[in-house]
Amino acid sequence: MSTKRQRSRPDDYFQDWKQREALAEGMIPVVGRLSREKNVKCYIYGRPLVNRSVYEIMKAHRYVRQVEGNELSEKETFPVFNALSQMDLGPAHIDVGRLAVGAMRAERVDQLQDYLDKELAPLVGARGKPLTEPQDVVLYGFGRIGRLMARILIDKTNGGDGLRLRAIVVRKGKALNDLEKRASGLRRDSIHGAFEGTIRMDEERQSFVANGNEIKVIYADSPDEIDYTEYGIDNAIIVDNTGVWRDEEGLSRHLQSKGVGKVILTAPGKGAVKNIVAGINNDRIEASDRVISAASCTTNAIAPPLKAMDDEFGIKSGHVETVHAYTNDQNLIDNYHKSSRRGRSAPLNMVITETGAAKAVGKVLPQLEGKLTGNAIRVPTPNVSMAILNLTLARETTAEEVVEFMRYQALHSPLRKQIDFSASPEIVSSDFVGSRHACIFDARATIVNGDRVVMYLWYDNEFGYSCQVHRILEQMAGINYAVYPRPD
Repeated sequence: MSTKRQRSRPDDYFQDWKQREALAEGMIPVVGRLSREKNVKCYIYGRPLVNRSVYEIMKAHRYVRQVEGNELSEKETFPVFNALSQMDLGPAHIDVGRLAVGAMRAERVDQLQDYLDKELAPLVGARGKPLTEPQDVVLYGFGRIGRLMARILIDKTNGGDGLRLRAIVVRKGKALNDLEKRASGLRRDSIHGAFEGTIRMDEERQSFVANGNEIKVIYADSPDEIDYTEYGIDNAIIVDNTGVWRDEEGLSRHLQSKGVGKVILTAPGKGAVKNIVAGINNDRIEASDRVISAASCTTNAIAPPLKAMDDEFGIKSGHVETVHAYTNDQNLIDNYHKSSRRGRSAPLNMVITETGAAKAVGKVLPQLEGKLTGNAIRVPTPNVSMAILNLTLARETTAEEVVEFMRYQALHSPLRKQIDFSASPEIVSSDFVGSRHACIFDARATIVNGDRVVMYLWYDNEFGYSCQVHRILEQMAGINYAVYPRPD
């Protein structure tokens, strides 16, 4: 009997896989219709499902085992998808994984529709769009962050009722085929891979079309010399990716151009410019604000866990050491650079440099002003960085308590879009390329000794940061999706 069971087990595994694979395939059209027709975006424990492959959907299910200790099966979520497709829902972000787990915990799987009717009651019969009119967005600068912002905006266009990327602004290139080069920069990326979709050029209209989105290419040397209305663009939000202008006076030059409504800087702002981190102090954004900053990638990475730890344990003092991927600001080989050490070859050296992230946290979290110091090391990797938080807390704790607390933050708290969680003993930096979170807490690396805690936080300093910028961009546009089930 034992031998027979062992021989049949490989077939059992295979048949189970094929069944779950078929169910995941069946989810794709449902997810697409909900997104396009109802502006309902589906997730599995924060993992987006729109425009995702069969195996990406299956991996999202598998992730739940790590954070919930419960391997969520497609067999449990598929009935939820079926039920949602039959419901008259309004615009929302719905975490199907959490709904499925909630139904199982409530022991009401046989009464799934009743459970969903109760959980999603405010959405049933709701009408309206995210915005009365689509919001025009212009990317001023088309470097690393600009191109990733373009990918995110195009990916999230869906029914076209929210943010619409209308143009990019660049300096006039020397090449005759400049438009082709701009399109190619979006089409291919050595780190983030190929663009998901199709891109074609329209030389006559000086634009390229990405997944049906026509994106004008505008050439300018100054933010105040463009008439966007000539391109059919009005009341646009400008996302300035250049970092050339960081104070209110410089960034306000964008507002002098016709067709501009607001400006977001993808770098730390100076002076009176508000530095905003999504999930932390975005409640400071007011309707009257016309110029804000999305702070830096490192500030976005460390502010969420610092807030969580300060709220729970209290932070007396701390040091932030950033191990940062090299950036375009550094040299490929030794050459002159105005900053110390940065002139040395980035791919060949670890380079000690300064970071303003620790000080910038005080602008985002005033209760930590003056409590943190910081430094940075640029290392020979092209993307994904790490922040090491060495904290002295207001009370003693244990590694188990800290890990469980951070697991909860990633799973159930309002910061779950900002903080992700990993308990794998084998993860390295390249595993987090493409992460949409501001940071990923490394549970296995955590060190605790009484009131002293060392936390290791990975972050995709390009894509994860761009996702944070997009969250601020949606808020500036007035887009506010209801989230179900509601966070604890």
